[in-house]
Amino acid sequence: MKLAALFPGIGYTCDKPLMYYAGKLAAQAGYTVLYVNYGGFPRNIKGDPEKMRRAFDMACEQAEALLRDVDWRAYADIVFIGKSIGTAVAARYARSHGIPARLALLTPLLETFDYTDGHAIAFHGTADPWAATDGIASACARQGIPLKLTEGANHSLETGDVAADLKTLSETMEILRRFLSSDRVTIL
Repeated sequence: MKLAALFPGIGYTCDKPLMYYAGKLAAQAGYTVLYVNYGGFPRNIKGDPEKMRRAFDMACEQAEALLRDVDWRAYADIVFIGKSIGTAVAARYARSHGIPARLALLTPLLETFDYTDGHAIAFHGTADPWAATDGIASACARQGIPLKLTEGANHSLETGDVAADLKTLSETMEILRRFLSSDRVTIL
């Protein structure tokens, strides 16, 4: 059996394009899909380390409660798909529970890499105001994590050009599809 757990961002919920299609893709690939929907975060988090830490702690606590009854040993293949703060929550949860999950990191925060071990892929926009490209690229390189960079894209992997954004979404989902069917993926 296979399980894909989706860990959303603060404002980027599981019904937004990257997460919505990631869930549909996982289901199509035969995964049981589990949505880890948390919320109730403080407002105006960006640029406030205390609020960001509080939001992270809240998301981790809620994830613990939402996932407490999952029998992880029942699954031969586990993939955690995270977006933004959800990347850090997913990586921390996997590490703290000894779950051998592969991680798909959609616009990760730099703190995510404190909990990863290289069994991941990452997607980042070079105009992401939440995470500097140099830091994300360095963290991925250190851990051997394939990184798909999207020039000029923001924290939602969008540029404002609808045609370009749809192409990015399609490319992202194609890489994710390959990741779901293989332990390692080369990003071209």
